[in-house]
Amino acid sequence: MGAAMAVPMTVDLLSGHANWRAFLLAGGGGIFAGCAVALACANGRGPALTLRQSFVLTTGVWVVLPLAGALPMMLGAPDAGLTDACFEAVSGMTTTGTTVFVGLDGLPPGINLWRCMLQWFGGLGILVVAMIFLPVMKVGGMQYFRTEGFDTLGKILPRAFDISMALLQVYVVLTLACFAVYRLLGLPAFEAVVLALSTVSTGGFSSSDQSFALFTGAPEIAASVFMILASLPFVRFVQLVQGQPLPLWQDPQVRAYLRWMAYAIAAVTAHEVIVRGVPLLPMLREATFNIVSTFSGTGFTSADLTQWGSFPFVILIIVGLIGGCTASTACSIKVFRFLILFEAIRVQLRRLNSPNAINALRYDKRLLDDDIVASVVVFFTLFMASFGLLAAALSLTGLGARAAITAAWTSIANVGPAFGAEVGPTGAVGAFPASAKWLMVVGMLVGRLELLSVYVLFMPRFWRG
Repeated sequence: MGAAMAVPMTVDLLSGHANWRAFLLAGGGGIFAGCAVALACANGRGPALTLRQSFVLTTGVWVVLPLAGALPMMLGAPDAGLTDACFEAVSGMTTTGTTVFVGLDGLPPGINLWRCMLQWFGGLGILVVAMIFLPVMKVGGMQYFRTEGFDTLGKILPRAFDISMALLQVYVVLTLACFAVYRLLGLPAFEAVVLALSTVSTGGFSSSDQSFALFTGAPEIAASVFMILASLPFVRFVQLVQGQPLPLWQDPQVRAYLRWMAYAIAAVTAHEVIVRGVPLLPMLREATFNIVSTFSGTGFTSADLTQWGSFPFVILIIVGLIGGCTASTACSIKVFRFLILFEAIRVQLRRLNSPNAINALRYDKRLLDDDIVASVVVFFTLFMASFGLLAAALSLTGLGARAAITAAWTSIANVGPAFGAEVGPTGAVGAFPASAKWLMVVGMLVGRLELLSVYVLFMPRFWRG
């Protein structure tokens, strides 16, 4: 993290902003702390990580790194306090995209670049966690991918390091392609960089208070395509590069994700055209961009979504809770778990109707173990319970009902936008009480790390034996 700060430091230095000194101090402190830890552990050559260590490491990374990422925003522009700086850094690392800052257009370019870099790091990090750590830890049904994630690559990439490198290559190529397309469509170089970092990480930070509204038209279509690609399983792209295109299309969650997205876009477009009399083609483009942005958890906006009406607003909330595909940079519950839940309900109904018949649970033509189904059900239960408790806690801080519910939704599902009287006209939540911001920080971390991997740390039994 300290070394990475050299990039925004250089940008501010070349732009003539004195803010480069903040990155120099923060980067130097980060490098010193990192080297100190490395030296202290230099002789520690032990066996592979234990299960307990995996849980601690997974949560610890997402707690410590945002603290380092917050330093430049405290030492320099925008001179944020601890609460706001930590909120912004956590929102970036978890690829949530909710911001507390107003006046983004006037910030030094290095700060805006750093905010989007945090999202890019977080998107890559969650890819590695989803494909290597969560399956081993059996979190939320992810044990299904313990074999799936490695064997679908044809045992060409049998090791975790090789899988990480393959995911990194796909991630970098998508980012470069997104940047190139944005430049071809006329976006300035700096905006193309920061928006490419946010798009492929499905983060949603922007260098402008208007989010993506400055680039309507063809850039919206391009962004929609890359947001969809970033929310598909990255292992399928690795297979695609290896000459195996069929698994991408045959993946049940990919097909369901695209189908459900088309349904949501059609429903919102039809409602706005029929009820509000909006022209079809502009509304179709606007609905596509904003639905894809919410579905993937990116959080870009190109219009005032509060003007859509109650029915489209409900659609937005639902698709935000569904989220994208597993093993992508997308967030929320994920399509995979919904498919498992629907299959479990279907089989249970058939068993009630025909108790003596054999009704096995299957996903992608494979039998599902009971522990996978149980993990998915537990995840759903904890997710909805956490959502409700977080909304209630936020309301106790003084937020109105709409703001509390959407703030809980955007935090635990890592979506980005919030709505309500307390939310600023630019979508910033800087006016929220400090207690509400810290509650949202907890919600963002818990949601991004799939709930169970964090909650298990609070069990006394976890630390014994």
